[in-house]
Amino acid sequence: MKSKSIYALNLFTITNKREYLAYLKRSGEEVTKYKGKVVAIGKYKESLKGELTPRPVMILVEWESQEDLQSYLNDPNLAELHSHREKGTGDYIWQSFEKLEDFKVFFK
Repeated sequence: MKSKSIYALNLFTITNKREYLAYLKRSGEEVTKYKGKVVAIGKYKESLKGELTPRPVMILVEWESQEDLQSYLNDPNLAELHSHREKGTGDYIWQSFEKLEDFKVFFK
């Protein structure tokens, strides 16, 4: 049985434009193929509170399940694609979060 939907938060710096553009050319199609959907893309604006070192780029992707995300990451046919992402970025923070309908789970 598949787990519920998750969000993958990606925060990073583009360190090699050519490599990251090579990743972008195919990544949208492949993410969709593995049941992912880009929910938001953002450019860093300002720190409102907290100690995290800012990253210039934010991408939020919703995946139908953790298994779908893992399939995307582990597909050997996508190794070259992931290599472009890795070579094109730095200071990467990539975290997944369960999709929740509300805050009740935190108060049980």
